[in-house]
Amino acid sequence: MLEVTDVSVSFGGVHAVQDLSFQVNEGEIFSIMGPNGAGKTTVFNVISRFNDVDTGKISFEDEDITKVAPHVIARRGIARTFQNVELFDHETVLQNLLIGQHTRRQTMLLSEVFFLPKVRKQELEFRSKAEDIIDLLHLQSYREKTVDSLPFGIRKIVEVGRALCLDPKLLLLDEPSSGLNPEESEDLSFWIDDINEELGVTIMMVEHDMNLIGQVSNRVLVMADGRHVVTGTPSEVQSHPDVIDAYLGT
Repeated sequence: MLEVTDVSVSFGGVHAVQDLSFQVNEGEIFSIMGPNGAGKTTVFNVISRFNDVDTGKISFEDEDITKVAPHVIARRGIARTFQNVELFDHETVLQNLLIGQHTRRQTMLLSEVFFLPKVRKQELEFRSKAEDIIDLLHLQSYREKTVDSLPFGIRKIVEVGRALCLDPKLLLLDEPSSGLNPEESEDLSFWIDDINEELGVTIMMVEHDMNLIGQVSNRVLVMADGRHVVTGTPSEVQSHPDVIDAYLGT
């Protein structure tokens, strides 16, 4: 589904990513791990087109997206979350999820001003989708609460829900367990499985929690200093000497 080929990204004199190549297969859960500063989030930023690549190529479903505009990426079927929650704090959970469906809008401004039948039908479809996501992520008790009144762990789940409202083919989760307590992290592992299996969404995840990675991932890419270290199953990666060296030193 996704192919990254010889991608390099630098900021000034800092090489954030160097000659990185990997593939993500349709239907799998693919995780990226590595020490702080390894370039993991930069990889997400170039896929979602927040950063440009210096060299290399990114393909999604056999189409080159290396220079596609950021706002087009969501329409192509790629959605993401962020390390730091990026929601509309003074809107409700339901409203945040509805905002996430803006890329699927098919009506024109004039018809929306007069709230014509086509607009009403679309609004019902959007609300039905949002309610399905609320049910999936067990957010029923928070649906009418504003985001700024919610605990951090719930905000993280709301952001996942908003990304799902884009109806993505590929979902990028940037450190989804950061700031969550052990119980919330355990719930997150079940939701990731449900999103992958029930909704058929391919998932890429940047994560530090090896327990979560081991529970949900099919394959893991390890990075260090912007470079590829090893790719394999969670058990293969954990015992690999180069991974141990990257994390602990020898």
